[in-house]
Amino acid sequence: MTLITTDSIQQGLETFRNADTIKRGLPPFAYTAEDFWEAEKDRLFPNSWVLVGFAHEMANPGDAMPVNVGDNPIVLVRNRDNSIKAFHNVCRHRCLKLVDKAKNVGRMLKCPYHAWAYGLDGELRTTPYFSGTDPLAAPEGFDPKEHGLKEVRCEVLHDWIFVNVSGDAQPFEEFTAPLLERLTGLDFENAKLVGVIDLGVVDTNWKFLMENFIEPYHVQFVHSSTTDQPLVDHYTVIDGHCQGSAVDLDESDEGGDGSGNTLAVSSRYLTLFPTFVFGRYFPDQMGVHLNVPLGPNKTLQRRAIYMTDGTELDAEAAEKLKQLWIDVHKEDHDICVLLQEGRKSAVSEDGGVLSPHWEDSVHNFQKQVADAVS
Repeated sequence: MTLITTDSIQQGLETFRNADTIKRGLPPFAYTAEDFWEAEKDRLFPNSWVLVGFAHEMANPGDAMPVNVGDNPIVLVRNRDNSIKAFHNVCRHRCLKLVDKAKNVGRMLKCPYHAWAYGLDGELRTTPYFSGTDPLAAPEGFDPKEHGLKEVRCEVLHDWIFVNVSGDAQPFEEFTAPLLERLTGLDFENAKLVGVIDLGVVDTNWKFLMENFIEPYHVQFVHSSTTDQPLVDHYTVIDGHCQGSAVDLDESDEGGDGSGNTLAVSSRYLTLFPTFVFGRYFPDQMGVHLNVPLGPNKTLQRRAIYMTDGTELDAEAAEKLKQLWIDVHKEDHDICVLLQEGRKSAVSEDGGVLSPHWEDSVHNFQKQVADAVS
């Protein structure tokens, strides 16, 4: 594991910011150094709106799902009123992690240590024998209302659960606005889930997966067997914390070879900083990546696929669509692993160079990373 001093990190980021007309990428320590990863866990993720799960996987009241944002253990809970709330996943008695795996907790979140129990709204309901031999009595001066679970900002957009641990991120409506403005006409309520692909742990930094999705430069080279979207038809998208690319094809160019084994449609590849990934594939599909950073060189990735026109695919069609996306992701993963490996070389010290035309959106993303950890 690479170690680097805080001063070296700040100097390296300053050099990155001051690059000339041809922009350079982030220095390699941003993808390999334990200290940089610690800074991301301490500042970047807690201070941002972070996608942490899919609401359809918490369909019933009492469903609870543990997640982590940086080093912060969080538990998501489907409440009796069908809303989803998030709490710090810590008992207020001895600070034990309450929920260690996804499950239905019924009406209460009960600590396995001393049986303190909390309602699905986070309020402390029982503290058995806390004051002595009486199982119901509370010690003098102890107010249960002051010892409920600590709530975390939580919002749900369609099927996607976001949390902001610090409470300092911008209002959620402002966060999602630049994305939704580019998706006018898309009826989220009519969207049907096809399924979720578990893509496993990829041996690469989370930022490489984000950058790879954001830029269109690689598409016709890396995905020549799975897509048919000429590079010249693409353009980049930069709108503050929303960045990515898009491609508009003539109807005569759409459809690929007709086999359904390639992607050849007008598309929108959009992200919201730091980790939200949204793909719109005309006329009837969208996909969302759940990227879970696990360390400087490990990222867990899942992909949810939806039909946007209300179509419910039969099993054969669903499996065919899933396999197409598995093939596309495999191509991307192979590249991102090689990007990670390349950061071990001294040649990578200057960060490489970015295309001013095709990778300006990547540079915009990298500037936000640098600002978030500074």
